[in-house]
Amino acid sequence: MTTATASATEAKRVEVSDLDIYYGSFHAVKSVTMTIQPNKVTAIIGSSGCGKSTFLRSLNRMHELVEGARVEGSVILDGQDIYAADVDSVMVRRQVGMVFQNPNPFPTMSIGDNVAAGLRLNSRKAKKDELDEIVERSLRGANLWEEVKERLDRPGSSLSGGQQQRLCIARAIAVQPEVLLMDEPCSALDPVATLAIEDLIGDLKNNYTIVIVTHNMQQAARASDFTAFFNLENSGDPGQLVELDRTDTIFSNPENKATEDYVSGRFG
Repeated sequence: MTTATASATEAKRVEVSDLDIYYGSFHAVKSVTMTIQPNKVTAIIGSSGCGKSTFLRSLNRMHELVEGARVEGSVILDGQDIYAADVDSVMVRRQVGMVFQNPNPFPTMSIGDNVAAGLRLNSRKAKKDELDEIVERSLRGANLWEEVKERLDRPGSSLSGGQQQRLCIARAIAVQPEVLLMDEPCSALDPVATLAIEDLIGDLKNNYTIVIVTHNMQQAARASDFTAFFNLENSGDPGQLVELDRTDTIFSNPENKATEDYVSGRFG
């Protein structure tokens, strides 16, 4: 596996304090306080409906695309609360990139244009030579360059599912974020493609702070350094962070019985 090309920005610690997330009157996530370490992979696990993806999306304000969404508390990135009144959500999403559950290359764009799309959406003007360099660097960082370098003008949708997901990762890192969020990035992929993405995540943490939501306990154990277990007491209650620790501790000697029951398969 080729080591990912170094980012021009440094990975950053994320400090979450007393974070509550609401959709209108619905209280989705309650009182989350946690530190997300730089240059590490933090996996978020928990049963369906416990707020994992909602919490993940709150880290770059993506959840605000849902009408009525609001938060209380703070998310501090590089010394700045991303929810401060003077902070632009578009700039937050440039610093904190996102890769979604299903590969979503832009269907009308070529492979090369897909990678450059984030730069253009962020109104960054670059000469062709500079764009070409960024596209190559990003595709190398996503371990995809050697597979596509002779067909950059082909549609991104012509790639296999695993290649499409790596293309989406290349698109995310092209704008050189400090944090990379991944919402079940392997759930639509076969086992071979899943392992390729997990290997890639291991490379990418050298340059980025990575947070990944996964339902796959084996994936969390293989691919993460830290694991956060979310749960809810009853249906309709807000999700809460139960426990955060090093992944080997969560899976071998957790402090909370609910965590032990979940990772051992006794519920969830």
